[in-house]
Amino acid sequence: MEPISMANGNWRAALPALAVFEAAARHLNFSRAARELGATQPAVSHQVGWLEAHLGCRLFHRRHRGVSLTPEGQILFEAAAATRAAVERARDDIRALSGQRPLTVATDYGFAGDWLIPRLGAFAAAAPATELRIVASQFLADPLADPADVAILMGTGAWPGRAAHLLFRETVSAVASPALLRVPAGPADLARMRLLHLEPRHPAPWLTWRGWFAAHGIDRPPRPGDATFDTYSLVQQAAIAGQGIALGWHPLIAGALETGRLACAAAPPVTTGLGYYLLENPARRPPGLAAFRDWLLAACRDSEAAGLSPPPPSRCS
Repeated sequence: MEPISMANGNWRAALPALAVFEAAARHLNFSRAARELGATQPAVSHQVGWLEAHLGCRLFHRRHRGVSLTPEGQILFEAAAATRAAVERARDDIRALSGQRPLTVATDYGFAGDWLIPRLGAFAAAAPATELRIVASQFLADPLADPADVAILMGTGAWPGRAAHLLFRETVSAVASPALLRVPAGPADLARMRLLHLEPRHPAPWLTWRGWFAAHGIDRPPRPGDATFDTYSLVQQAAIAGQGIALGWHPLIAGALETGRLACAAAPPVTTGLGYYLLENPARRPPGLAAFRDWLLAACRDSEAAGLSPPPPSRCS
């Protein structure tokens, strides 16, 4: 195949594949890139393969549990990411000229799907003039990189150059389908059961099963027979389906507890020094920021006052 060249115009034909490559390189996972793009994993793999064939080099190392960038892939990703950021800044500038710029909120899949999205109707009623754009990713390297205006992340609260507002302390219970917890199960009982893990990141910015068991004085590393998922929504779905025991973050599991889809095991929850924080860049004051911050902080206080974060001990121990 003829290599891509700026001179012969073939770069235009590569633009769709470059967009797919950028998403795959940002997530380092073809399946997550496919979900973002509304495509299938084979379609992402095909586009990346087409681009590799035309460039005459490998862009990814394919590994059993994912992919990593080759040196050539890293060079292309840096260019593609810079282009994406520039285009999105231009889009936002154009919208700003016509008063249409949305407030972009970056967060993880769990907080977006289980807490924020169910409450967006209330925000729309409170601030009808503010348009939100939600950007969700399991791993955010820079929480306030373009195109995000604000971010909601789990961490210690120490992000240099960012104003951090605590929303919830990290409080985690062992949860499962009520059918799986007909007999009360303490930490030692849970250690013998099938565990559902959230795909790890090192260092993990949240409590892992190993850390949860350590807080109860038990060493329980991952074992064959456990299951691992790349988003928290899949962990919850597997737990609701009775496939094992999951870690449940309060208040993300409040809805599932209220409806009886999940129940807490007979083990005390674990509270860590981490928490969900709203992060702002003091140098940026986009329209709608104050309205969103004030609404979010009030909604989090209301959740705690209602006993949804964490739930009462009778429901969680």
